[in-house]
Amino acid sequence: MTKRVGRTAVEAAIGCAADSRGDGVAYVRVAGATTEHLLRVPFHAERGDSGDRAAAYAALTAVARALHERNVGRVRFLLDDPALLADVTERNNVPDALVLAYVRLRCALNQFRDVRFELAPSGDLAQRARAEVALHVAA
Repeated sequence: MTKRVGRTAVEAAIGCAADSRGDGVAYVRVAGATTEHLLRVPFHAERGDSGDRAAAYAALTAVARALHERNVGRVRFLLDDPALLADVTERNNVPDALVLAYVRLRCALNQFRDVRFELAPSGDLAQRARAEVALHVAA
């Protein structure tokens, strides 16, 4: 079986938020060589003791899958969460409650030919995600 690896290289800035049930949305600014567009990617995180960290894992997993479906082969993720950045770059031990989420994330990231991470503020993306989640909670 041949592994299909995408050819496109992009930079993906991510901002996300989730409600107390773990239902969330990630907004992703995807910039390629000649184009830039915004993706909205829904996700669900298993909540519990891990809270926002579980949501960050689930959001990044959902975004990685969405980019892979769009034939992206190389990606540089711009993350605004230093703990998540450390987990994916330093391969730190994660709490037991996050082990399965970490494995799912690693499987999604392994689909790329090249994946890199940088710490960068998400600014309007995170604000947009928080506003959408707040509207759903209030409804």
